[in-house]
Amino acid sequence: MTDEPIDRRPIAARDLGVMKAVASWMARKGFSANGISVAGMIFGLLAGASLFSTARLPDAARLLWIGGAVFVQLRLMANLFDGMVAIERGTASKVGELFNEVPDRVSDTAALVGLGYAAGGDVLLGYGAALAAMMTAYVRAVGKGAGAPNDFCGPMAKQQRMFLVTMVSIFCAAAPVAWQRLPLGCCTPGVPAAVLLVILAGSLVTVVRRLWRIGARLKGAS
Repeated sequence: MTDEPIDRRPIAARDLGVMKAVASWMARKGFSANGISVAGMIFGLLAGASLFSTARLPDAARLLWIGGAVFVQLRLMANLFDGMVAIERGTASKVGELFNEVPDRVSDTAALVGLGYAAGGDVLLGYGAALAAMMTAYVRAVGKGAGAPNDFCGPMAKQQRMFLVTMVSIFCAAAPVAWQRLPLGCCTPGVPAAVLLVILAGSLVTVVRRLWRIGARLKGAS
């Protein structure tokens, strides 16, 4: 007997007919939900490596930026299908929640730190954004452990963070190098660094907002 997770991250694509068809096909072919979660983590690590390499291999930077965007999206697709396949096969379990959460933290960290080391990035902002992203998940997990439902509110939840990473990767792959710097008076930060600052600030707002909402729910329950 299996236990389906009580609450899941709301993802509109999960309700699309094509996604349901793909999940059903994967279930029939015997794909493991936990294996899909691990594959998502591998895609996340490859995304981080691609972004990291844009500053080290400038001649291949545009291709590496595209690779970063593609791997981020593949990671998100894996995140979508692991839960769908688990439910389709009737294998959703508490252990599956570990496979769902831990690889996500690795993938987030790889992508954000990789962007920090990327061309036009900022190392400190990369680590700061990764830590703030980890905090959003930590607060959600602590709230669930205390008896509140999972809170996936933003403004900078996983989908929003990875959307920004994908968009800046596509921008840097396509835009002239001169456009990849922001002329701000005495300094010209790279667009990736500016995006990391947005992710960092938005993640901190998300942490505060989740804490407030979870606290309110726990008070109401008591």
